[in-house]
Amino acid sequence: MNFTLSEEHIMIRNAAREFAKTELLPGVIERDNKQEFPEELVKKMANLGFMGIMVDPKYGGSGMDTISYVLIMEELSKIDASASVMVSVNNSLVCYGLEAYGTEEQKQKYLTKLASGQSIGAFCLSEPEAGSDATSQKTTAIDKGDHYLLNGTKNWITNGGRSDIYLVIAQTDKEKGHKGINAFIVEKGMEGFHIGPKEDKLGIRGSDTHTLQFNDVKVPKGNRIGEDGFGFKFAMKTLSGGRIGIAAQALGIASGAYELALKYSKERKAFGTEIANHQAIAFKLADMYTDIEASRMLVMKAAWDKDQGNNYDKSSAMAKLHASDTAMKHTVEAVQIHGGNGFVKEYHVERLMRDAKITQIYEGTSEIQKIVISRSVLRD
Repeated sequence: MNFTLSEEHIMIRNAAREFAKTELLPGVIERDNKQEFPEELVKKMANLGFMGIMVDPKYGGSGMDTISYVLIMEELSKIDASASVMVSVNNSLVCYGLEAYGTEEQKQKYLTKLASGQSIGAFCLSEPEAGSDATSQKTTAIDKGDHYLLNGTKNWITNGGRSDIYLVIAQTDKEKGHKGINAFIVEKGMEGFHIGPKEDKLGIRGSDTHTLQFNDVKVPKGNRIGEDGFGFKFAMKTLSGGRIGIAAQALGIASGAYELALKYSKERKAFGTEIANHQAIAFKLADMYTDIEASRMLVMKAAWDKDQGNNYDKSSAMAKLHASDTAMKHTVEAVQIHGGNGFVKEYHVERLMRDAKITQIYEGTSEIQKIVISRSVLRD
């Protein structure tokens, strides 16, 4: 058992940290206010290999491991969770799904562009009536021989407006239940595919979140991923890896808030001394550090499980559950340590607090993580 990062991992972490501080930090408040994320920053992340971190180099990826991925996610998330969720979705859900389960033709046509950052991807599972209950898909894909006819609505889709390639989960045979669900590759511009207005969100406001509408969209048979009826299993397998990315995002949000709170506590004075010298503040910092380190161990264990080829359903769920709760709890504490300044945008912690909440919701709510964990525990 070795808890020390390799030299390569340290270099990767430091590169991501430097990028976050020099490229993401300037303008992060303005991006949050304006709900935007400039294309030039996306290109810079792509140039660093952040859009295809774990993808085989033969498909244009960086060929890194999952440990590298979570290190990058944590550093980006300390500064800008809107940037990191774009990276997470493109890597964990879209690139992984295509590389693991797509045909060679699909990989050559789509994965190469996604991994290089030439195209951006979106994962479309949630619907108005199918959030946590992913089996209740109302979006349908009717088999028409040489193509499927896609109809329905998808909600809360990250990268929804800027994506070029969409992985869409739809019901093809209602009588088969979840075994009648399939996954399809849909391209922006296909006739009948409409992108709704950008959502006005509490947090991760720089990220691109939209409702998508499919009206008689013709999807070629060659754009189905896997065998007929593989869609639900595809979604669940893909989301297990996605949870590692969101766990790392939550870890980064918590770490970023802690670092700001620690720095502020050593500078701000009250009652004749720095507030870090008051036990009320020192104990908050101790709790923050302990919970963040515990989250880091869970995130790294889940990433290690994935790299070792172990089943990571339970470890990824535990990592996401703990890290997201840690992020929510301790970003609130970071605001508290900052006092009145914590309520002001220029000190950053209020944004991190708003960003933290979504980590308890997307890619499986905390309640769903407990279902995954409890089923695994009881089965074992």
